[in-house]
Amino acid sequence: MKKILVLAGDYVEDYEVMVPFQMLLMLGYDVHAVCPGKKPGDVVRTAIHDFEGDQTYSEKRGHNFSINYDFDKVNTADYVGLVIPGGRAPEYLRLNPRILEIVREFDAAKKPIAAVCHGPQILVSAGVLKNRTCTAYPAVKPDVVDAGAKWGELNETLTNAVVDGHIVTAPAWPAHPAWIAAFAKLLGAKISI
Repeated sequence: MKKILVLAGDYVEDYEVMVPFQMLLMLGYDVHAVCPGKKPGDVVRTAIHDFEGDQTYSEKRGHNFSINYDFDKVNTADYVGLVIPGGRAPEYLRLNPRILEIVREFDAAKKPIAAVCHGPQILVSAGVLKNRTCTAYPAVKPDVVDAGAKWGELNETLTNAVVDGHIVTAPAWPAHPAWIAAFAKLLGAKISI
């Protein structure tokens, strides 16, 4: 069975970890959700970010999300793709040297990488965005541009995804249909009705 790696941490955005995890399981992938310092059976707390007319998103406590694989045992050669959800977790996960190594290893191997919302903060810190087109939550635009990437413009409803080579990025959870469909295509999955 082909394996996908998901990088999670406390206060990862609820939809951005749960929905891709479940969608990729539905497609038949073996999905390993990992978090530095946590073991299988441990949980991360999630946050629900919503767009309610304020100048930025609102945040509420979400569900507990179960980690199902040991971060210390991750060997990127075992995986066909990487998912980096958003929320608040990326801002501190990017401080972990092994997280950055994992991203660089996937990038060097040209394996599909899907990052959403604040997830591209990890791509920025890993140094893999130079001369690429990337999108993210609008507040992350300065980070993306300062990393040498071209900003991928957003549509009015934040439902678009941007693909540049083996990397697909999206602004937030409303883009899940476009983002996960593009990631599945990069993985070589075929979805038909």
